[in-house]
Amino acid sequence: MTAPGLVAALLADDGSHPWTAKVPRRLDAVLASMPAPARAGIRSAAAAVDAYALARTGRRLAALSPGEREDVMAALGARTALAPLLDLLKVPVLLAAGTERMLEPGVREPPVGGPLEGRSATPLALSFAPPDDPPLDCVPAEDWPARTTADAVVIGSGAGGATAARTLARAGLRTLVLEEGHHHTTASFGRRAPLDRFAELYRDGGATVAVGRPPLLLPTGRAVGGTTVVNSGTCYRTPDHVLDRWRATFGFGLAEGFPDLLDEAERTLRVATQPLDVLGNNGLLALAGAERLGWRAAPLRRNAPGCKGSCQCVVGCPTGAKQSVQLSVLPDACAAGARIVTGARVRAILVDSDRPGGPAVAGVRVRSADGGELEILAPLVVVAAGALQSPPLLRRSGLGSHPGVGRNLSVHPATSVAGRFPQQVTAWEGVLQSAGIEELHSEGVLIEATATPPGMGSFVLPGLGRELRREFDDAGRLATLGAMIADRPSGRVRGRDRTLIQYALDPRDAGRLMTAVRAMGQLLFAAGAEEVLTGVPTAPRARSLTELDLLLGEVNARQLHLSAFHPTGTVAAGGDAQRFPADGEGRLRGVRGVLIADGSVLPGCPEVNPQLSIMAAALAVTERHLSHTL
Repeated sequence: MTAPGLVAALLADDGSHPWTAKVPRRLDAVLASMPAPARAGIRSAAAAVDAYALARTGRRLAALSPGEREDVMAALGARTALAPLLDLLKVPVLLAAGTERMLEPGVREPPVGGPLEGRSATPLALSFAPPDDPPLDCVPAEDWPARTTADAVVIGSGAGGATAARTLARAGLRTLVLEEGHHHTTASFGRRAPLDRFAELYRDGGATVAVGRPPLLLPTGRAVGGTTVVNSGTCYRTPDHVLDRWRATFGFGLAEGFPDLLDEAERTLRVATQPLDVLGNNGLLALAGAERLGWRAAPLRRNAPGCKGSCQCVVGCPTGAKQSVQLSVLPDACAAGARIVTGARVRAILVDSDRPGGPAVAGVRVRSADGGELEILAPLVVVAAGALQSPPLLRRSGLGSHPGVGRNLSVHPATSVAGRFPQQVTAWEGVLQSAGIEELHSEGVLIEATATPPGMGSFVLPGLGRELRREFDDAGRLATLGAMIADRPSGRVRGRDRTLIQYALDPRDAGRLMTAVRAMGQLLFAAGAEEVLTGVPTAPRARSLTELDLLLGEVNARQLHLSAFHPTGTVAAGGDAQRFPADGEGRLRGVRGVLIADGSVLPGCPEVNPQLSIMAAALAVTERHLSHTL
């Protein structure tokens, strides 16, 4: 097991609760899903803390009494230079602890299909039978023939890839979708704890990191349905001013007719405003605070008709309410003849350089999970592997020489704040992302009331040892908000076989993040919070807006707990051939027959949750291609 003494020290485990003894094994499972560098970093940090205890007491943490461990934690907490190290360790430990606490008999769990009083014999058992998913034609790569042909190959099955596949299949093309991940059903989500699903549904176990100052956690999905399986279900239309800028400044011809394509995406996903009766206390408190401040706010529009408030969107909806594309788009694609090959990593796009008229695509080479090689010949390849994976794929294929490939990365830098209320909030009962506060959206700040399954949002909890344990035990009184920033494209995706993400937070965006923290604190206090938790180790809590202002005056954005979402722009389409790797209609320059149809094709930050924008762009790319060829 990984550092049981460290886990006991962080959680002030005195042996009185059986679930705490299970956390180290759960932590091992979390770490096993992460890439080797992340595992090594966390284990090195754990070893450093253990070495500190040995130097201070002559014994390692596991050999100390609870009181002695508490003294070591207090000494460590007083050394502010070690705050980042301890912060690194708290996140996976609290993830593991949240799951074990939730599974403990007698502890109330997140509701699925209505409130659950107590527990059933099976952890996370549903109060109803989950619906059957629409049928998909999925075949594991190891069962696919070594040599095949198709009219079109779509690489990736997320928002863009699914939409492109449906469009092409409906036009009569023999369409093959290649997905590196696997197919997971709604029924399978209901049988497993959220953290277990998290490790499987995210690339690198959710530990993908953009390197920079500060580093950003950048989780993306890897499954049939892509990141739509694990997103919040929030569906914003691309703002008109964004489309105007893309069209006028970048020559993004796909923006023409975008509103109609957004309409089609909304119909497909059954997007509607979330009703108040399932919103949950987290969202209702956010709306109440906004009303008292006179701020613009409303329940979010989501692709989740009949949502039951399980608060598990980010680990696969266990009720089937969220219409991620494996439930809403891919079934239509398969009904029209498309097929999906799972566990298929595309090694290269094949190009015939001797074709009359210049290089043209010839197909793809694929590696299956068992190491087998597949070759699929096709005259059309749609790249929809996502903004972080499409650039390395193009480089592996000899198609990444354009200087814009991998550049222009926007990621919506984000941070969270929690407020403690006098009453129970139980934020994990209700919609995960429930209310949008748009008062500062014109300034590049979008605030959304966002809760998580237990443990997954605990990084804002301050303290170590007994203080951290008190905060953890009292998490039911917390309401949480998140804010994301419309950022300048300050990142870059490097690499061929391994993806390296670099991101330098722009000074303007750092200022927006600080504005967001202050605004979220103001909103929570207006809603009745007794204190606000900032997530900043050196300034963890404020009991008034005045105190929050004083604390924020002493810190900067690099000290916040930052993450990032919605990567876009790395194979952008635009009119300038020197600047944009794809032309204004999404065709990759320098080769015939390659279309870009994922978030990487967007020329700038969409400023909102981008699923509708990506689907509309994929529709535009494929429909225009068909209009030129059929």
